[in-house]
Amino acid sequence: MPPILVRQVRNGIEESVHRGDIVEVDATGQLIRALGDVNRLVTLRSTVKPFGLVALVEAGGIQAFDLEPAELAIMASSHSGEDVHVRTLQGLYRRAGVSQSLLACGIEGMPLDALTATRLARDGEQAGPIRHMCSGQHSVFLLLSRLKGWDPAEYWTDGHPAQVAYRATVARAYDTPPNKLRTAIDGCGLATYAFPLREVARAFAMLADPAAVPESDPRSSLAPALTRIRDAMLANPEMIGGRHDRLDTSMMKAAPERLVSKSGMEALRGVAILPGPRVGVHDERATGLAIKIEDGDGYDRGTWAATVEALRQAGALDDQALRFLGHYHRPQSRDPHGRLGAEAVPEFELAPIGELSR
Repeated sequence: MPPILVRQVRNGIEESVHRGDIVEVDATGQLIRALGDVNRLVTLRSTVKPFGLVALVEAGGIQAFDLEPAELAIMASSHSGEDVHVRTLQGLYRRAGVSQSLLACGIEGMPLDALTATRLARDGEQAGPIRHMCSGQHSVFLLLSRLKGWDPAEYWTDGHPAQVAYRATVARAYDTPPNKLRTAIDGCGLATYAFPLREVARAFAMLADPAAVPESDPRSSLAPALTRIRDAMLANPEMIGGRHDRLDTSMMKAAPERLVSKSGMEALRGVAILPGPRVGVHDERATGLAIKIEDGDGYDRGTWAATVEALRQAGALDDQALRFLGHYHRPQSRDPHGRLGAEAVPEFELAPIGELSR
């Protein structure tokens, strides 16, 4: 059974717990910190997006479509469907000569941003697929099809050449043959891929510092494209999530130029920790952190609390960043009168591997 990471406490009474697994590795795959099962099999879901985007970058998409960093960032995102996200994608489509009517990601539950959803409902406007959190990822397939002259219809099917190209890039990022990938269907209709949690962390360590991948590792060929994608995400955190209550965005703003965070459904998150000084930790190398909450965390509180606490223990957040992220570190539930009802409390020790082996 996975260890308890977060306890939901109401006036001293433990109401429920969130169990899960956490692992931190460097770009060579060396384990640094861990708690629980580092080999737990997880589906990548939206954590795959920065790596799949490499397919478009390597195909010459930046030059062909004059892509701006914000446009790269939104194609690696799970955005909130706010107007800024829609405008960014629509501008890209106009320049590339792509119709947004081709988007096949659906509209269920979108937009994620509550203020935008309320405004649309008030105005009697139904959200279109462009407001879906995965419309940026779907745009990668549409642009690849435009660039290569492929028929964009049914770009989401397994045999479409854009899917084949994307799948091959994911396989390279995870150092496995494409025909060995274990796949499933994601919520937006695209394929998703399954890997051990430690391999998710390793991929994000590579994103943190692509140049740190040894030349003997075939994944080192991804470095130029991943560097462009990482820098675009760092420069545009509000494209990665949104302006309101999105942990990925908030963490990247709390620790600018130090973290790239990307969530996936069912409470998976990968965090790229860029090289540099850490708080209380004598280690400046780039690493990747992967976190999985066992129960899927429908309220987000377990994922929020565990992620911020794990980064604190890894020395990636200073006191100022922790204050900025206090709402996520110990998420609170309040009653209609503003009184504190319950609090999610992270409670675990992410010990260094060397200490675990003693």
